[in-house]
Amino acid sequence: MNDWYGDGALAEFCLTQPSSIAPKPSSLSDEEAATVPISALTAWQALFDHARLQPKEKILIHGGSGGVGSFAVQLAHRHGAYVISTASTKNVSLVKQLGADEVIDYTTSHFQDLVHDVDVVFDTVGGKTLDLSWSVLKSTGRLITVVSEPTSSTDPRARKSFFIVQPSQKQLIEIGKLLDAGSLKTFVNAAIPFEDAARAYTKSIPHPRGYGKVVVTISNGH
Repeated sequence: MNDWYGDGALAEFCLTQPSSIAPKPSSLSDEEAATVPISALTAWQALFDHARLQPKEKILIHGGSGGVGSFAVQLAHRHGAYVISTASTKNVSLVKQLGADEVIDYTTSHFQDLVHDVDVVFDTVGGKTLDLSWSVLKSTGRLITVVSEPTSSTDPRARKSFFIVQPSQKQLIEIGKLLDAGSLKTFVNAAIPFEDAARAYTKSIPHPRGYGKVVVTISNGH
């Protein structure tokens, strides 16, 4: 995983450090492997380094079918937590298959009316979803967001809620083992060639799967 603050990831070659590199899971294609580092490390660090999620705790994960959210649902389930997640209608079944005990269709229901007294909220959506999430926490609950620092909340826990993922060879190796063992799954939403890379940022990709992560492919010249 590249340094978050360094430009140049969309290139044939990029500069990194050995501590940011781990072996590619042998069971994954190149495109599948490319979805893993940022998404899986973000989920791992949110749940275990920042939220300190414990077995049997109740967690609400916003965006359970996204690149980060899909890993978070699986990891929280494997850890023995009770997992509630939000998803769109077409992805409810997928998120249940990933291990969610409850899935709330955000297109037809308001999570704040259905969820109460959770130990952890993991937000990958931001905006109004983040603002409304404080009300569903226990008094001792923790909220972690990877979208932006909360600006409208007066809750003292907001000061420690936002984080940016960091490279970790040790964690990547553990994640790779889980992937090769079939204990984790990753999903390529769409794979697009480098010359069309702008589409990955403008949401103009034709016929995406609607879940997982978008990958930009770079020709090796063969």
